[in-house]
Amino acid sequence: MTEQPTPPEESVIIVGDASAKRTITILHRPAGADASAPVLLWLGGYRSDMTGTKAAELDRFAASQGLGAIRFDYSGHGASGGSFRDGTISRWLEESLAVLEHCAPENIIIVGSSMGGWIALRLAQELRRRESAPRLSGLVLIAPAPDFTSELIEPHLTEEQRQSLTQDGYFQELSEYSPEPNVYTRALLEDGRNNQVLTGIIETGCPVHILQGMKDPDVPYRHALKLVEFLPAEDVVLTLIRDGDHRLSRPQDIEKMLSAVGTLINHD
Repeated sequence: MTEQPTPPEESVIIVGDASAKRTITILHRPAGADASAPVLLWLGGYRSDMTGTKAAELDRFAASQGLGAIRFDYSGHGASGGSFRDGTISRWLEESLAVLEHCAPENIIIVGSSMGGWIALRLAQELRRRESAPRLSGLVLIAPAPDFTSELIEPHLTEEQRQSLTQDGYFQELSEYSPEPNVYTRALLEDGRNNQVLTGIIETGCPVHILQGMKDPDVPYRHALKLVEFLPAEDVVLTLIRDGDHRLSRPQDIEKMLSAVGTLINHD
């Protein structure tokens, strides 16, 4: 029988003040004997949580390698507090920074899925501006959706959706992954414009590995090709998975994710 890894430590932090105050739940697996080894930070997608398949497999991999791992739920997601409809890229980025400050790793590899890929790129930018910040040793971006509000949503809004945004401040659409509809707010779209990254070279300061399914109905693989144009030419790998969908949660997809993480660990 395969021995199950020791569960990670759970903690809760408070982010924001007054009416913006919310609780963020973290699952933190402490690093093993080598404190200088990179800690794996998981950034989930829109409406996903830290108990999903990819996040759990990343944590299991970290345990098997004696590495630290950090997972958390954005506000309005999973075990964290706050309203989902209050969520914006800036708000979830603020929480990501607060989680890093709380866990205080010296060296990290970020694995971001879908919207988490966008937040990962913004986080990389923010960390480069700070004197006291963990060293970023690599990015693994899974079906990354940078600028998805302006690139993938706004150009395709129907007249009915535009009216709903104006009158109600949000619109809904059916989700393929949940019985509950997706909700997109005016605040999310407006804030997205302030967090655009596909506007110039994105200086990550580390190697980047992108995994993208070519049968992804939510984030077309051409979006990943566009992202590559905005990354420095050196140390960028794009893996296109011909039969891959948006989730990329099949065993063979998980294997590719962990292989990419392992390559970055060895590179570091």
